[in-house]
Order: sequence, then structure tokens, then C-alpha cells
Amino acid sequence: MTVFWGLMIPLAGTTLGSACVFFLKDKLNELLQKGLLGFASGVMVAASVWSLLIPSMDMAAGMGRLAFVPAAAGMLLGMVFLLGMDRVIPHLHLGTQEAEGPKTSLKKTTMLVLAVTLHNIPEGMAVGVVFAGMLSGSTGITVAGAFSLAIGIAIQNFPEGAIISMPLKSEGQMSRKKAFLYGTLSGVVEPVGAALTIALASVIDPFLPYLLSFAAGAMLYVVVEELIPEASEGEHSNLGTVGFAVGFVLMMVLDVALG
Repeated sequence: MTVFWGLMIPLAGTTLGSACVFFLKDKLNELLQKGLLGFASGVMVAASVWSLLIPSMDMAAGMGRLAFVPAAAGMLLGMVFLLGMDRVIPHLHLGTQEAEGPKTSLKKTTMLVLAVTLHNIPEGMAVGVVFAGMLSGSTGITVAGAFSLAIGIAIQNFPEGAIISMPLKSEGQMSRKKAFLYGTLSGVVEPVGAALTIALASVIDPFLPYLLSFAAGAMLYVVVEELIPEASEGEHSNLGTVGFAVGFVLMMVLDVALG
């Protein structure tokens, strides 16, 4: 049950964020949105470093001076994986009119949800790999360390849930309940992906250093390709920078204090 609740924490963050559609106006304040995007970026970068890349190198310490190989190779593969997913899955980013990926007749609202769902995949993988490492007992990842990552992902999922559900209400002509449902569903991929990773734990155990860094690379791809550009465009981009600093420090403190 401990692992189950750990996997559900990130989804809870998305659900609570999506629930903002019931309490706030149709759109988030632009300045607030920039700050939240920067905050999410900071959390994901810190989680990638402290919860994924450093443990990956620690696990490969037996390779001596080549201990960086699993972290470097996995990170690059993770980025290539998300780049490929961006190419083959039709999706539409918030604030844009032109869809990415193959041409499709899908509705705009569906592609908006697909964009968020696509970028939630690496977060689910990250939580699953860390809990798999904890269960293996051979990685040095503690229960507290695994939960610190889950809590950090949940914290950054809160603004993400609000950022997707509220535009769905205003742009998609949806009811508040339907926008909340769509926002929540965009985060379901996280516990599902995490559970599948844990189910394969016995098979993937030898590859955990690579999988940890793979998840880090996929998360960093999302940050660099999407979150930071959105937080930096237009005026008041410094709010995104401030949000990044706060998110980074918060996740770093969580990981060090709990891990």
C-alpha cells in the first residue's frame, strides 16, 4: 500500500490543480501562469539532477571513471525518445494555433489534452523507476527519497492541472465538470506508467542506472522544449525565472532533507 499511495501522489496534484476550474475565472492571470511554468521547470530540473542523474551515477560507481556513462547515455536516449513522441503523436500546445505531429482530424481540445499527457509520460516513468529502485534494495534509494520525488512531481502537477483545465473551459466550450475531468485524465498516465515500470522491476533491475537517467532526459526535454519557452515569451519573463528558482530550491530541499 505504501507504494500505491506513492504512485497516486502525482495524480492527486494534477487533480487538485484541475479543480481550480471550479473556483477561478476562465483563464489564469498571464503573469501567474508565467511564474507557475517557471516553478514547474525548476522542480523538474532539480528532480532530474538530485533524484535521477546523481543516483544513476552512484549506482554505476563500480565503473570507476566511466561511472558517467549510464547517466549520459540514458539522458540522451530519454531526450531522443520524447523528440520522437513529439513527431508521431498529434498534439497542440496552449497558446498556439498550429498542431504538432502528423495531420489529424482530432478536436482542438483533444490535442490540448494529448500535449499535456505526452509530457506527463516522463514524470510517471521517473516515479516508477525510483520506486522500483527502492524496492530492489540495491540502489540506495530510500522510501523517503522516493516519496520526495513523488511529492515534488505532485507540486509541479498542481499548476499544470490548472493550466490545462481552465483553458479547456474557456477555449473548448466545455462545462467546468468536463474540463476538470479532462485535466485529471491527462495525469492518469503517470501512475499507470509508474505501475508498469514497477511490475517489470525484476527485469529492469540491471538497467536501473540507465532508466533513471532516461527519465531525467525525457523530463529535461519537456522543460527545454516547452515549459521554459512558454515562461519566457512576451513581457515579464523574469517572473518565470523567479518561479524556476523557487521550484528548483524547493525540490532540492525536499530531496536532500527527505532523501
